[in-house]
Amino acid sequence: MKKVTFLVIIVFLLSFQQSCKKSEEINITQQQDKVQTNDTIKNVSVVDNEIANKPQDFVPKGFKLFEKTEGDLNNDGITDCVLMIKGTDKSKFVNDEYRGELDRNRRGLIILFKKGNQYYLALKNDTCFSSENEEGGVYYAPELDVSVEKGKLFVHYAHGRYGYWTYTFQYRNSDFYLIGYDSSDNHGPIVNSMTSINYLTGKKQIKDNINKSDPDADEVFEETWTKIESKKLTKLSEIKDFDDLL
Repeated sequence: MKKVTFLVIIVFLLSFQQSCKKSEEINITQQQDKVQTNDTIKNVSVVDNEIANKPQDFVPKGFKLFEKTEGDLNNDGITDCVLMIKGTDKSKFVNDEYRGELDRNRRGLIILFKKGNQYYLALKNDTCFSSENEEGGVYYAPELDVSVEKGKLFVHYAHGRYGYWTYTFQYRNSDFYLIGYDSSDNHGPIVNSMTSINYLTGKKQIKDNINKSDPDADEVFEETWTKIESKKLTKLSEIKDFDDLL
């Protein structure tokens, strides 16, 4: 009888020891899971500004969404997103003698690549554009438009009867590079000249209207080609002010 009791006590002690060990292992595992969860949350918060489910989530504090356009920018067959943002600093508001209160906060670009159901930050340049309320001299300020077509990003300035100019960017090597420039110098309905630059080939084309001085004559263009000085392609991320670009 004593022998049986002794064996029962031994079995109980072994069971209790294994139970304590298992409980300790569970506790350690829970703590590890908690640490991993905290690390995961921390990592998510770190990349919060670079990955999000909605384009609007990328608009930084102190800015608002000004315009939004879409198109495939990295040729993966998926529609990406381009946000034009604008500052909201009240100190940038001015009073114009003729136009009243004007918001002179600058504008910028945020470019997002889409993958699955999420957007990834590809480029951000907060203040590369002047405001839409700048002085236009004898005419109104140029109207800015950003669009996507055939894998390229176009920054277009329309200046009414005075013509337009357009910058063409292409994604390569983790940035958007200026690869082209096109402009039209107009006088009302008459085109005085057109310029086209291909920065990849280093060639510049100018079409000059030889009848521009005669408003009643048909437009006849004389075409000339020149070679531009070879230099590094301009990165969109490094442009401080488009007004100073060319």
